[in-house]
Amino acid sequence: MVTYKHLLNMNKNTKEDCEMKKEEYLSLIDEVIAQGPYTDTWDSLCEHPTPKWYARDKFGIFIHWGVYSVPAFGNEWYPRNMYVKGSKENLHHIEKYGTLDKFGYKDFIPQFKAEKFDPKEWAELFKEAGAKFVVPVAEHHDGFQMYASDLCRWNAAEMGPKRDILGELKTEVEKEGMVLGASTHRAEHYWFFNGGRQIPESDVNDPEYDDLYGPAAGISRDISSIYDNPPSEEHMQDWLVRTCEIVDKYQPSIVYFDWWIQQYAWKPYLRKFAAYYYNRSAQWGKETAIDAKFDAYVYGSAVNDLERGQLDHITPDLWQNDTSVAKNSWGYTIGNDYKKPSDVVLDLIDVVSKNGALLLNIGPKPDGTIPEEDAHILREMGKWLKVNGEAIYGTRYWKVFGEGPTVVPEGHFTDTYDKHFTSEDIRFTSKSNHIYATVLHWPEDGEIHIKSLGNDMKLLKSTIRDIEILGTDLHPSYARNKELDISCGRGAVDAGDMPVVLKITIE
Repeated sequence: MVTYKHLLNMNKNTKEDCEMKKEEYLSLIDEVIAQGPYTDTWDSLCEHPTPKWYARDKFGIFIHWGVYSVPAFGNEWYPRNMYVKGSKENLHHIEKYGTLDKFGYKDFIPQFKAEKFDPKEWAELFKEAGAKFVVPVAEHHDGFQMYASDLCRWNAAEMGPKRDILGELKTEVEKEGMVLGASTHRAEHYWFFNGGRQIPESDVNDPEYDDLYGPAAGISRDISSIYDNPPSEEHMQDWLVRTCEIVDKYQPSIVYFDWWIQQYAWKPYLRKFAAYYYNRSAQWGKETAIDAKFDAYVYGSAVNDLERGQLDHITPDLWQNDTSVAKNSWGYTIGNDYKKPSDVVLDLIDVVSKNGALLLNIGPKPDGTIPEEDAHILREMGKWLKVNGEAIYGTRYWKVFGEGPTVVPEGHFTDTYDKHFTSEDIRFTSKSNHIYATVLHWPEDGEIHIKSLGNDMKLLKSTIRDIEILGTDLHPSYARNKELDISCGRGAVDAGDMPVVLKITIE
């Protein structure tokens, strides 16, 4: 039997050696799947349970960091757009760095030094923020691996920082009691650099670098279609072995996939990866999950993820909103448009009330420091969670997610819509004999009226024994009439623009 240890002991990363290792790995994958307990069928994969820790912990940190942080222009798609003639990135690149035959994307790698990267400091900040899991991007669309790969020479352990970024983060994150995941966006690499094919002099067309730039396949029609422009078998096999390598080396508790794997041709490979990962997890005795979008995985076989988006209802199965501290980019750029800390906290509350988890992204600088704006948002979230975390961690959704006039639109890419919450906008979670009613905008007069807990709504038959305001000594007076009327008094709570949690004890 081929073993992973055998693969590790093979020669280092020349192009030829890498290809040989991939063939060996494909055999290993088949053998692990054959051993069970999971097979690469939807029936089998839907038997895999969602981790209890995931449903309990609710809040994690996403990290987009890579070579694209060096130009720090536009967004993390700079490596693609710099090869698109006439784009703002292309024009910027030529003006600042020169033509693409003189300075291509590969030439940013020596500038990506990460000389101030301190994984211990990062982990401590994430802990301070109240995060329970951390999901670094192991490989983005650009094809540069942020870990020590034995399958490709273009990785952070051999070039640029010359450090195993993912491995170092794993050590420090787990020391702080958090869970490590890993994200791979390798699928889109199939066409990511195809603009360079239209520029004959660009380094995308140099065979010396084809193991970085990949197929750069020409896409003739809409890449959102699940049937047009299928990737090659070679690319999907490469994706499979790279992703399984991350699993074997780092034992992540989450594997997150970006879009385009919903493309129909990927389905056999998605099933094969899930069976491999779930079987490995069973060997480790670890609860694990796959995050995916757009029904790439069938319902019940993975955790549904909405990119920068939310639901407008409760779903009985855990789901996730991945979003970022910046509105314009996932990675670091000069002049990022940042959200307010309160907006991110409000997103967390709304997501959790609908049985979701929030994965909040930051974008470090190329030297390995976390921008102060990112850090500020994380610290403010941590302050709020330190006081109000019992309304988030370990809770369940209640009978309704909330009430109020403000609409939170459902779907992907809705998180930048302005939402002006009022004191009538309330979200619910529950734990034991407590209902947590989070008031999304605290009123100046301190008067709260909750329709869902009134006598007429018939949602609560129990008796209310006490109400307290988390973070204070206040136990406001209340009367249960058509609505639950709570009187806290003007000026009793100074919340600023942060939400306030009412802990309601019932019997």
